[in-house]
Formats: sequence, C-alpha cells, structure tokens
Amino acid sequence: QVQFVEFGGGLVQPGGSLRLSCEASGSAFYLVSMTSMAWYRQQAPGKQREVVASITNSGSTDYVDSVKGRFTISRDNAQKTLYLRMNNLKPEDSATYYCNALAVSLRWAWGQGTQVAVSS
Repeated sequence: QVQFVEFGGGLVQPGGSLRLSCEASGSAFYLVSMTSMAWYRQQAPGKQREVVASITNSGSTDYVDSVKGRFTISRDNAQKTLYLRMNNLKPEDSATYYCNALAVSLRWAWGQGTQVAVSS
C-alpha cells in the first residue's frame, strides 16, 4: 500500500507562485520510484480530476497545454517526494491538487490533496 500526503497549497494573487509537495509512504512506497507519477487537479467536487503534469521514473516530463511554461514537475533523488513548481498562477489554476501514479491501472488511494486558490 502507498499513501500520499500533499501540501504547499494556499491563497495567492494572480501572477504569484507556489511549490506543491507530495510525500509517499507505506509498505510499498518504494514502488513510487519505479512508476511514472503525475499531479492532478480537481476544480470542483464531483468534477473529474485532470492530469496537469507527469514525470517518468527517468525524469522525462509532460504537461497539459494550459500550464506549459508555467509549471515544473520534479521528483527528488530518493524518489519518495514529488514536486510541482507553479509560476504565474492564474485564477483558472484554482483547484485541489493531488499526486498519484500516471497509469490508471497503477493508481493507489488518493490523498487529501492540497487546495490552491488564485484570487486578487
């Protein structure tokens, strides 16, 4: 089993920056280092989570068009922590952000997420 704890969200003005972190733990957390991981966001309860950014175990990254050039995904050397650096935030980036495996078949239970609110 793997558990995720996401943190680093908050209220920020348009154009501001935040850095989100996701820490993995549990009896099988070592699997995270071998898995392509992603940040997801859910903009309203009941709305589908969308992939915002993903990173392979070798470090290759991909982003949804709406965040390209503004967000950067990374993972630490021990690969137990996932990061999302968000610059030039826009109101439409407001959402609850989660981390999990990129592949549907490999996903573990969702964490509680971290809320990001972009407003003046």
